[in-house]
Amino acid sequence: MDDRRVPPVPAVRVSDRNRDETLGALAVALSEGRLDPQEHEMRSARALRARTADELAALTADLPAPAPTRSEQDRKDLKEWLAEWRYWLGGAVIMSGVWGARCMQKGELTHYWPVTPLGVWAAVLIAIAIWPRDTGRER
Repeated sequence: MDDRRVPPVPAVRVSDRNRDETLGALAVALSEGRLDPQEHEMRSARALRARTADELAALTADLPAPAPTRSEQDRKDLKEWLAEWRYWLGGAVIMSGVWGARCMQKGELTHYWPVTPLGVWAAVLIAIAIWPRDTGRER
């Protein structure tokens, strides 16, 4: 059996932008009272000297993830809403297929029953899009 060891993957070097993101997270932690000023200063200095992603990750590992910004949350909500429409389309294809197979079996066109569940589902999705959001939520 060959006992050669695979060399470790070199650590990924960070950019100034990565350092700035970490400094931002540390500033938020300071403003929330999660870090005292001395610890914030120490971690910030280490962030500025960091060369790898592992070094930066260690500085914020014990801090909660920052809350998403309003625009990030809006993008996430839109992505989820569009995914629901894709599910709706899949349901429409399946139900229409069942309806079509039943029509072929009977040899005549019957009432298009999928219109009811699809209509209700679409109405709910449209209501979600136009319903006012609770803007007082803490994020």
